[in-house]
Amino acid sequence: MGTKLNIAAAQLNPSMGDLAGNATAILRARAATAADLIVTPELSLIGYPPEDLVLKPALNAACMVELERMAAATADGGPAILAGTTWATDKGLHNGYALLEGGRIAGVTLKHDLPNYGVFDEKRVFVPGPPPEPIEFRGVRLGLPICEDMWTPGVSAHLKQRGADLLLVPNGSPYELGKEERRLELARARAAETGLSLLYVNRTGGQDELVFDGGSFALNPDGEQVARLPDWDESVVPLVWQKGAGFAQSTRHMPDSYEEEIYHAMLVGLRDYVARNRFPGVVLGLSGGIDSALAAAVAVDALGADKVWCVMLPSRFTGRESLDDAAMCARLLGVRLDNIPIEPAVTAMEMMLAGQFAGTPRDTAEENAQSRLRMVTLMGLSNKFGHMLLTTGNKSELSVGYATIYGDMAGGYNVLKDAYKTTVFRLSRWRNRQRPRLGLGPEGAVMPERVITKPPTAELRENQRDDDSLPPYDVLDPILHALVEEELATADIVARGVADLETVKRIERLLYIAEYKRRQAPPGVKIGPRNFGRDRRYPITNAFRTGI
Repeated sequence: MGTKLNIAAAQLNPSMGDLAGNATAILRARAATAADLIVTPELSLIGYPPEDLVLKPALNAACMVELERMAAATADGGPAILAGTTWATDKGLHNGYALLEGGRIAGVTLKHDLPNYGVFDEKRVFVPGPPPEPIEFRGVRLGLPICEDMWTPGVSAHLKQRGADLLLVPNGSPYELGKEERRLELARARAAETGLSLLYVNRTGGQDELVFDGGSFALNPDGEQVARLPDWDESVVPLVWQKGAGFAQSTRHMPDSYEEEIYHAMLVGLRDYVARNRFPGVVLGLSGGIDSALAAAVAVDALGADKVWCVMLPSRFTGRESLDDAAMCARLLGVRLDNIPIEPAVTAMEMMLAGQFAGTPRDTAEENAQSRLRMVTLMGLSNKFGHMLLTTGNKSELSVGYATIYGDMAGGYNVLKDAYKTTVFRLSRWRNRQRPRLGLGPEGAVMPERVITKPPTAELRENQRDDDSLPPYDVLDPILHALVEEELATADIVARGVADLETVKRIERLLYIAEYKRRQAPPGVKIGPRNFGRDRRYPITNAFRTGI
């Protein structure tokens, strides 16, 4: 048989801009393996996506310092390193991948296909490299297509033509529903087209709105998946590849279920956002409703109960059930719960505005004042004690503007931002039955069953229910998905039998006129193919309607 390589797939969680820390983590992973070569994710020295951070000359100079430090460590004769870094040429700044071996930078390949869609805008900060050449390593010609280079056949075919023996693909591929199947499908296509084995190494962890699910894998040319790393966890897994035989069978971790992958995305996004921005914990309003109950559960699973501070902020319209349900949620989760009635502030606000409001009926102005006073209270606690304010609105509400700007939309982060209300129900039922693998919270139920089954309400007026002004969520959410994720015209949505034309037109109008609110919303975990923020960028001033 041909040359054999022992390769370690290093599924790491780099911290954005922490060059020294990331380099140390790579060296630590190297020290934990006896492989010939350790393969790390895309831009593993910097973090991904770096956005305009890489436009700073000081960052790129620091990259070279750390790259040379890692290279010097390989002088001991141990494993070589493949590390992601920026790389400058006379053409400009590139997204690069460097081979560190024998105490030096032994080779560099440059990303050729730069993605510029969805959450990606690499053409803004990088210039494309030429079609890459294989890099020689211990008798093996390594093909190193970087992330997007694998998504189209050109780069892999070029590497094969130039004599590559093996494809090693570093990735910074963000999580979204259904993406794992797409990655696997494309990797199998590249393996079949080239007749080469392929190792796909993705990163893990959270970076602002994006989370990275790992799930790295190895394929042989016949498409057989011979190894799969776990979802969400950092992991260094040894693999054996032999020229003419491909990868030997190794550990294959099963992917998460539908509910668990979404829940883990929320958990990981919040965990890394809070930790890396150095908050001591989070504070949130616990209303007795399902959104805040689920947000609190995710927070406890991400951070631990000791770092989650819940506050009940009742008004005159808050029912006994809500008070009891919030208290039960707090007991089940083991978190601190304070009760701060907002009625004194509401009364003061109404008195202050009495002259200006005289002769007008009570409406959303008075209702929204309650929501805003709650956020003033929570922000006061956040400012005083340092806890980040966790926002609890879901995607259905944000879509149609059923959320109060400077009220319940205020905060530092929102784990439910990309979760429709029907998803919130589904995840709540799931979490009451099952503790997530990475969760720090309790086994068993985390909220009373009544929180899931009772009609949703904002409790801003007597006997208020969400479906007083919105269609039921099992009708609303399919309309929103068609408008947001699919960009369908109203007539096409009506043809599906989801709802009548007037209902769909009304929801489309609400979606568009709420754009200004979403521009001011906090960041939140991306779950689906088009989140509000990096994915979907609509003008605020916009007269176009498909239903006219």
